[in-house]
Amino acid sequence: MEITADKLKYHIEATVKSLACSGALRRRIIDMGITPGATIILRKKAPFGDPLEFNVRGYELSIRKTEAEKIVVDVNKGGKE
Repeated sequence: MEITADKLKYHIEATVKSLACSGALRRRIIDMGITPGATIILRKKAPFGDPLEFNVRGYELSIRKTEAEKIVVDVNKGGKE
């Protein structure tokens, strides 16, 4: 099931399918290690939902909700969304 990363539930593993952005924002997201095929897991949310903390490639990464909205993911089998 494809959704955007900002809609992931806690501790659910998902695979990045695509990035729905271009230009400098796309380059910034890719430079942080979020590339198609990468596995991400939502770890934490700030009290008002922004920023979000993901586990990506073995490290914790905090990004803004607006950036997470541009990351299309596929929830891995076994994970309930």
